[in-house]
Amino acid sequence: MPASILPFSSPSSPTTKTTSSNSISNPKQPHPSSLSLLQKCTSLRELKQIHATILKTHFQSDISILTKLINFCSLNPTSTMDYAQNLFDKIPQPDIVLFNIMARGYARTHTPIQAVVLFIHMLNLGISPDDYTFPSLLKACANSKALEQGKQVHCLAIKLKFHHNIYVQPTLINMYAECGDVRAARRIFNQMGRPCIVSYNAMIAGYARSSLPNEALALFRELQAFDIKPTDVTMLCVLSSCALLGALELGKWIHEYIKKHGLDVYVKVNTALIDMYAKCGSLEDAIRVFEKMRSRDTQAWSAMIIAYAIHGHGNKAISLFEEMKITGIRPDEITFLGLLYACSHTGLVNEGRRYFYSMRDQYGIVPGIKHYGCIVDLLGRAGLLDEAYEFIQSLPIKPTPILWRTLLSACGVHGNVELGKRVIKHIFELEDSHGGDYVILSNMCAADGRWNDVNSIRKLMKDRGVAKVPGCSSIEVDNVVHEFFSGDGTHIQSVELHRMLDELVKQLKLVGYVPDTSLVFHADMTEEAKEASLRYHSEKLAIAFGLINTPPGMAIRVVKNLRVCGDCHSAAKLISMIFDRQIILRDLHRFHHFKDGSCSCGDYW
Repeated sequence: MPASILPFSSPSSPTTKTTSSNSISNPKQPHPSSLSLLQKCTSLRELKQIHATILKTHFQSDISILTKLINFCSLNPTSTMDYAQNLFDKIPQPDIVLFNIMARGYARTHTPIQAVVLFIHMLNLGISPDDYTFPSLLKACANSKALEQGKQVHCLAIKLKFHHNIYVQPTLINMYAECGDVRAARRIFNQMGRPCIVSYNAMIAGYARSSLPNEALALFRELQAFDIKPTDVTMLCVLSSCALLGALELGKWIHEYIKKHGLDVYVKVNTALIDMYAKCGSLEDAIRVFEKMRSRDTQAWSAMIIAYAIHGHGNKAISLFEEMKITGIRPDEITFLGLLYACSHTGLVNEGRRYFYSMRDQYGIVPGIKHYGCIVDLLGRAGLLDEAYEFIQSLPIKPTPILWRTLLSACGVHGNVELGKRVIKHIFELEDSHGGDYVILSNMCAADGRWNDVNSIRKLMKDRGVAKVPGCSSIEVDNVVHEFFSGDGTHIQSVELHRMLDELVKQLKLVGYVPDTSLVFHADMTEEAKEASLRYHSEKLAIAFGLINTPPGMAIRVVKNLRVCGDCHSAAKLISMIFDRQIILRDLHRFHHFKDGSCSCGDYW
């Protein structure tokens, strides 16, 4: 294949000396001590010391030793590929084995696409790839999200008849899934005669990463039907899918499956269980898994801190972090994300500021865009909108639409229309296709009585083809997940649900419920029409379905794709009191535990 098929210029760093092969000789076998030292080597510093020894003993031209040095660099996370490249350049006629080692090494770095650059260089030298070449190349394309280059590598694999190789097929599936083309990944999976567990893992992981949990779980059931034994990697993806769905009962069944097959010995699996239980609304089960773990790494501690955070237990998250420090486990950037999230959702502004600045000062962790977002959220929720605006303006990086969007949402909550208009200008300079931005600003203007502005915003949305994301709530009953949209009339029980809600609203009004029609931003609607619109919100439909289809006293668990609306929040508190039910609602940002007429968020969300 000519190099021009892959759109890269000739590599600048991977160069080959023009020295004749006769300049490197192997007059004698390498000293055994050099090889034994390489086997015990654990760091780049030690590698350099060994290399220095090799130079002194005149084995610097021994290809077998150079190959082992390069192999160490490609495998060891403490090493650098720059050093490996320097060694590689000293070999006048590298073979396919050396190219494969280098490609594997580049695939794991922050510049994985260099593996493809090196591949072009290899083709220019007339060296043919083998079945070990393509997995590293495809992994590099996956890590770079380089779909076009991945397709070209795929084409060459087909041309050379390597595309059916048992090592190549799973990496092809993974490459397409990582690059966002899950349909192409599935086509390759379907073309396999009898997929192996590695291929199943790649496809299940692809669905989970693409937020297609039902498809991931369907593949897991298929895997069981074929009596293929899952691995810990399989269970990580399956648990992630359960977490996305909020399917607690299914998650519990999978937990039992994990214990039955002895997969609960893995720290990562237990960490995924903590995450699954927390996101499915069962903080108690998450705590039980955490407390039973024989060993815990940074990820396990972080998962439990995040679990406390999303359930509104900010002080418990902070206490666990202090306990983590006592045990000697060093926090990472994910740990601090959990901490900052906990502070944000419980109004712990001073604590949030302190932990944010301790990241760099005490632990040398450079804050990322998500940490900045947590601080904006922390300040915005507390009503410190001007401080949040100044914080974004002073960042050492260019603010993203998500950062500005976080502040816009806070402006909407606190009704600051003027600042909201300034913020949305920043957003539109970067991105103008997100429907939620228009909706927030439109709602702010409507609440302030600026109907001309509202009409202008809605016209702008129409002109730009921007659509509002519909509210969707889901509930799991008898291992089946039911979805509802606002005003939904398509569910098989729709008539019964609407009748139930009509009667329910009457009962709620007897105990003080007043529909908050100010949340319906349509000037031409009557009060009665506004009440009806609120009555059939997706959250209320899902809760009503739970009341009808689950036994008295059983907790109702609902997942919503957007922030829960204020009227539904007020109604859920009263429903929990009237029916003596605990209602656990997971919205876009956090969990709300409604019980005995109150919510765990303390109305701070």
